[in-house]
Amino acid sequence: MNIKKMSVSKKASLVAGGAFAALTGLLVSTLGGIQPTVANPNFHRPEPRLLAQRNPRNLTIVFPSRSDSTDLQTKANAVAAFLSKELGISVKAQIGDDTAAVEALRANRADVAFLSSRPALKAEQLANARLYLAEVRSNYSGRFTYNSIFVVPVNSPLKTRNSAKATLEQLRGKKMAFTSPTSGSGFIFPVSELVKQGFVPNKERLDNFFGQVTYGGNYSKALEAVVRGQAEVAAVSEYALFPPYLSAEDRSKVRVLHKISGVPAHGIAIDDDVPVVMREKLINALLKLNKSENNALLKNLYNSTELVRVDHSRHLAPVRSAIKNAGLEP
Repeated sequence: MNIKKMSVSKKASLVAGGAFAALTGLLVSTLGGIQPTVANPNFHRPEPRLLAQRNPRNLTIVFPSRSDSTDLQTKANAVAAFLSKELGISVKAQIGDDTAAVEALRANRADVAFLSSRPALKAEQLANARLYLAEVRSNYSGRFTYNSIFVVPVNSPLKTRNSAKATLEQLRGKKMAFTSPTSGSGFIFPVSELVKQGFVPNKERLDNFFGQVTYGGNYSKALEAVVRGQAEVAAVSEYALFPPYLSAEDRSKVRVLHKISGVPAHGIAIDDDVPVVMREKLINALLKLNKSENNALLKNLYNSTELVRVDHSRHLAPVRSAIKNAGLEP
């Protein structure tokens, strides 16, 4: 019998939601399916003897859809098949956005998820999941960190000055296009920088600094607003200056005014319910995607060239700080 260990945070949420498992005699597990258990007020405290017998039969990984990913289910299935062979268990690939991925981890419907930095913090908060690997891309300035950039038309009178404060001061009263209120590089880090430089106290006062604030919804549309003259400046990721986000023709129409370094790269979060031995096997299997004979599987997903081990807290420290500066909820 396979019993899945639940984190303290998840146990608390189940108890708060009612003792359904105790009443029905069922314990739901994404690793071992639905398992019978004895109705007991202390059902959330499995015996150590039973925990030692755990042997996961399957894993579920969520691959969030991104603007630069096409036919993602097929590509994710290929990675899942590779991992199944390496681990000797069934690995299932699911597609969903970052919010759905975090919810799947919280509800024990998934064990692993590819996540960007802010959702990774939310996964830690709600599911006690942690990032163990980060993606490396050839167009990241910092290997597994990248830049948030302010972009202006190539013929804009705004100039890069000798300090961030002097450069960003020129944005006062301008038409600003952010990517979206949830974007790290397209909103959180730029707003944090504006707060650090003393131009706004938090995200709620942006209208007091800019003449107009709009949200493109994605990198391409935020940049398009600048290209078409609908905005005088946009905030995006540095890699958004290349296809498929921006065409080569439109790239020649814009330039970088200011950059903010150290945005954490997307990574792979693993639920704390996954036993330590299996977690290490999974990490080692994922790292085999770096090998030349397997690397196409990784590149096909999100154009990443490599996976590297990272410390969860250290990797996500910059986004924690930016969220706090911007006056956002973690």
